[in-house]
Formats: sequence, C-alpha cells, structure tokens
Amino acid sequence: MSASPAGAALAAIDMARKGQFAGLLERFAPSLQPMLSADGLRAALEAELAPHGPVTGVGTPLTEPAGSGVTTVKVPVTFEHSALTIAIGLAGEENWITGIQFLPASAAEPAVPWEPPPYADPTTFTETEVTLGDPPLAVPGTLSLPRPAPGDGQPLPAVLLLSGSGPHDQDETIGRSKPLKDLAWGLATAGVAVLRFEKVTHAHPAECAASPAFTLTDEYVPQALAGLRLLREHPAIDPARLYVAGHSLGGSVAPRVAADPAVAGMIILAGGAQPLHWSAVRQFGYLATITPGGAAAIQPALDAITAQAKAVDDPGLSPATPPETLPFGIPAPYWLDLRGYDPPAAAAALNKPMLIVQGGRDYQVTVADDLSRWKAALGGRPDVTIRVYDADNHLFFPGSGPSSPEEYEPAQHMDPEVIAGIADWLIT
Repeated sequence: MSASPAGAALAAIDMARKGQFAGLLERFAPSLQPMLSADGLRAALEAELAPHGPVTGVGTPLTEPAGSGVTTVKVPVTFEHSALTIAIGLAGEENWITGIQFLPASAAEPAVPWEPPPYADPTTFTETEVTLGDPPLAVPGTLSLPRPAPGDGQPLPAVLLLSGSGPHDQDETIGRSKPLKDLAWGLATAGVAVLRFEKVTHAHPAECAASPAFTLTDEYVPQALAGLRLLREHPAIDPARLYVAGHSLGGSVAPRVAADPAVAGMIILAGGAQPLHWSAVRQFGYLATITPGGAAAIQPALDAITAQAKAVDDPGLSPATPPETLPFGIPAPYWLDLRGYDPPAAAAALNKPMLIVQGGRDYQVTVADDLSRWKAALGGRPDVTIRVYDADNHLFFPGSGPSSPEEYEPAQHMDPEVIAGIADWLIT
C-alpha cells in the first residue's frame, strides 16, 4: 500500500472495483475491522453505487486535513449514469481507512469560500466556538449570538440545530452548500440565538463504528443535551424559550431531544416519519424513474435493499444478525432501536408547540409518505403549524421539475421564505 494518502485512497477504490472486499477490509483501522465484514462492505457499497451504473473513470484525488490525525481524500469518480466524489478518511502512517462517504461531484473541486445568503448580515451577530459533550466523544460547535439593539437587554430565544443522516459537519455541508449555516445565520440576523454542532459520527468516526450497540440516540442525543445545557445557562438567552430544530433524520430524532423539560417547542424540517428502511426502498424506486436505463439499471440494488428492509422487520432480528444482511451494512442494534420508534407519535406525546416544514419537491422525505404521518398524529392540534413550500427540495433549495441528487451540486442557499417563516414562528 502506498505511503501517500492519495495513493491509499485510489488503491481502496481499485479494490472495490475488482471485488476484493477481503483485502479492502484489511485496510480499515484495526479497531473497526472486528465490526465489519467483507460481505458487509460489498452490500453497503453496492447499495450506494448501483443506481449510478458501472465506473467509467477515476479522477485526480484532492487531499485535505480533517483534524485529529485524519486526512480526507476526495476522489472524483464518473459512472455510466452520473458522477460522484468518494471521500475516504485515512489515519496514521499506515493510512488506515476510518470511513467512506459518497458526496456530490462538486465536492472534489478545490474548496470555494462559502458566501453568506442575502438574508444573513454577519454584522448583526457574533460567533463563538464551543465544545459539547464529554471526552472522548466531545464535539465542536458554534454559537451564533445576535448583538443586542441599543437599549435592548431582553433575553433571546434560542434554537439548537440537528443535522440529517450521515457524518455531517456542523454546517451540514453538502457539495458547495451549507444549509444549516444558512439557517443559523439567517435566524441570528433575525434575532434568534443558534447553536449548531458537528455530529459525533463526523468528529469520531472510528469510535462510533467500533461501538457494537450504536443507536440513533447515541448519534444525536448526548451532544444535543449538552448543547441545551449550554444555551440554558447562557446569560443572554431566555431559558424559557429554548427550541430544537431538526432536519431530515435530525427531525426524526428531534422528539427524543425535545423530551428534555427545558425545551419549549420543536421545528421539524423535512423530518422522516416513514420507517427508515422502507424509506430507503422507496428512494431507490424513485431513482429508477429518473435514472437512464430505468428499472433495469437499478433493479438488482432495489431487490437487495428490499430484502434487507424485510430483514429489519423480521421478528428474529437480534444484535447478532450479520450487518451485511441489513440496509447499508448498519449493525442490528441501530435497526432494533429504530424499529420501535415512531417519531410523530413521540412528538404527539410531548404536548409542545411545533412547526413542521416540508418541501413539495422533496423525494427523500415526501409529502405523501412522511408529512402525511406527521399530519395524522398532529394535524388537528392548534399548537402545531404545518407549512409546505411547493418549489423546495429536501435541502429547501427552490427549483422546478423532478428533484434529483445532481440538483444538490451547485452552490445554493436555503429558501428565504423558509428562514423568515421559522424566525417569525420563534419570535412571535
């Protein structure tokens, strides 16, 4: 194996292309290897990549430091039907693999400075870097605090942000966009304190992967509760006006965080309500309708993910169930936790005000399959507000026509109407 991180990443991709998953497993960090299997790697990679077709080309890697002794190598890869960036985390002199992510094609381009959206005025607030949680799983975060108007000493409302599925940074960076940074800066400009934080799976990928009983709660709740404590104790913040806002899977888990008595209310942005394993099957089916080659190109992957979803529902599912038989190779404890969790029902039991926001063009979390469940559980309550933004996709980027993964690649900002609507709900 090459001593160069770029060479190690290219070699790992070559092993996967050749089906050498046993060899690829040996390149993972020793602490991760007992939690993985060659068949599990095969299942996870095939599930992610099947809709894109065969690999047609591999470009020049981009190497970036990722902190804590980890290097991220972003490799542009073209497929028959699309293009992606495969980001591989590498650690130590041996370039042990700590994680593999699939990003938009634009992620392999040299970093371009993020530009604030028109609705954000950075002169109206300050930002402070903070640390949330306890070692060894403490994570970095940022508190955006509005500057008080002259003569205004009133304590501020505050909101804690929860990002979506995957090992996200605190801005939920996707390609060249930062939707949670848009949201934080937009709300801070409007007079709301905002705390966002790096997910533990981004800050400590190896430690999380090595935990055999890792669940949705482990993925979010300890650091989120630490964030709520920080907000509650801050002298500029009104402890009676603390809110939780979750996007996508962050919206699904928001009721678990909002169960804390300190939380006054909750905002769900495209929060998943359909069981996650069946949502994955639905998304594969949708991609078949917009992928060149259609169902024939994606059918093997659709069959595989359907079988894996059925395995999640199997009464015989146990912590010992092999991960390679389950969606994306994620171990059984995660699915056992999710299988018994109904986010709308959990939200309904809280009896707290809620704002539910949905993009009409979202194919990942949909009006028909997810918002309908939120409405069924909460729609009749006077303290629940539901808003659909017809032009918006899953990231609340406005557009037209059928949404697709490629739509996320250009640099964009969250819909200003969504930002304004959330700010009004929080302040009034």
